[in-house]
Amino acid sequence: MTEPAPHMTPEQFRRHGHEIVDWIADYWTRIGSLPVRSQVSPGDVRASLPAAAPERGEPFDAILADLERVVMPGVTHWQHPGFFGYFPANTSGPSVLGDLVSAGLGVQGMSWVTSPAATELEQHVMDWLADLLGLPASFRSSGTGGGVVQDSSSGANLVALLAALHRASGGATVRQGVQPERATVYVSSETHSSMEKAVRIAGLGTDAVRIVEVDGDLAMDTGALAARLERDVARGYRPVLVCATVGTTSTTAVDPLAAIGPICQKYGVWLHVDAAYAGVSAVVPELRKLQAGVEWADSYTTDAHKWLLTGFDATLFWVADRAALTGALSILPDYLRNSATDAGAVVDFRDWQIPLGRRFRALKLWFVLRWYGAEGLRAHIRDHVALAQELAGWAEADERFDVVSPHPLSLVCLKPRWPEGVDADVATMTLLDRLNDGGEVFLTHTTVHREPVLRVAVGSPATTRAHVERVWTLLKEGHDWLAADFAAQAAEQAAARAAERERAEREHAERQRAGREQAEGDPEQPTGDATDAAAPGQEANQP
Repeated sequence: MTEPAPHMTPEQFRRHGHEIVDWIADYWTRIGSLPVRSQVSPGDVRASLPAAAPERGEPFDAILADLERVVMPGVTHWQHPGFFGYFPANTSGPSVLGDLVSAGLGVQGMSWVTSPAATELEQHVMDWLADLLGLPASFRSSGTGGGVVQDSSSGANLVALLAALHRASGGATVRQGVQPERATVYVSSETHSSMEKAVRIAGLGTDAVRIVEVDGDLAMDTGALAARLERDVARGYRPVLVCATVGTTSTTAVDPLAAIGPICQKYGVWLHVDAAYAGVSAVVPELRKLQAGVEWADSYTTDAHKWLLTGFDATLFWVADRAALTGALSILPDYLRNSATDAGAVVDFRDWQIPLGRRFRALKLWFVLRWYGAEGLRAHIRDHVALAQELAGWAEADERFDVVSPHPLSLVCLKPRWPEGVDADVATMTLLDRLNDGGEVFLTHTTVHREPVLRVAVGSPATTRAHVERVWTLLKEGHDWLAADFAAQAAEQAAARAAERERAEREHAERQRAGREQAEGDPEQPTGDATDAAAPGQEANQP
């Protein structure tokens, strides 16, 4: 007789759940003592796992022990106060607890009827956030548009493109597919790669992408955009979407929405704003000027899971006209029909995204908003911006570093200065490796004007001024150590070259002396440096 499945009872869950919460709390307490970047080599984690899954269930203690033995060595600690790489990937206590509730409920929120709270709470939270960010009224659920929580900004960029294609084709893409030889999409050289990936997935192909030049601040050049649109329309292309960025991945450059918007309207092009990192900063009123002109946007995305204390995944996505979005994505098989949907009385978020199924993501956002309040979120953003500005000030006053781009938020891009004769690119990347290998901090790099620069992104909830001071100290110490090392290498090379010249000169002198001695011993032989040697066939001493 087959034994029943060993389901965890509520009491077992209660006991082990407390253990897990304690483990997480202990982890957050000790995280600062761990090396930021994982120290394992490729294959180490898999080598510590058995070849086959367990045949019989194991005690929870064994699972928890292997969490420490197997998993933890292979974790790069994104919540570490010394994590300054990429962009922040915040989480927080309220977010984790909200996710726990969502996981416990196990809701499948694809349609309103499958759990009305999953839909209506999300609509309401997205309206709250639209208010907090100062977004246009058209993005509210009470208007023509609305907001939805997507899995990522990459996914949001894709659905924005699909909605734009639907509108540009008058709905023909649903029936006939795309016409890749005609459609064009406009990005800058600083736009995130996910937009090009979206173009590929949508069936347009990379040839449909038009890369618009940027200005000295790495923002989209509006004159170049207008010229490209005019040229493409004259050649018979159909411009579909312009992707403008607020806070580019490399340097947090900001495209001028207020100038781009009227251009898009003139040519009937969908304006999508990718503010994945920087958008949430608009909870701080004095930072909203970075998004001046957002009222021109047809769609907008920002990630609460980057800088707004909410664990991945929590991408906030709004459209001004939800009909274009649902027109592109809605499909209703018979097994999903219900009276509320048929009556048109509800929103079914399955029609606002690529997959059918969806988690109850709004719960963790609701927990975060309720715990911190608008004031707490503003304080969080302001603290990080202030720390980044202080770091930039230190670097600008130091002859060893240059700040290479505007830094309105919490990212600072630094270019180390190196002695003449040093390969600056190699030196900069060597400095990065040295810092990351040390374990105290973790940084990433980007390329600005074809030269590598170091990115210092302040964002972890645990990061304080002391941690920013420490990364600055490590940057200076690493620079000085490498500069001294390069100087020593240069001195060694110079000494070697001098020794080689001395050896060559000594050998030349020896040959000269040997030649003179030979000439003195045989006066009829010309010396090695004689200038009046006889021509062939002539006597050397012929008068």
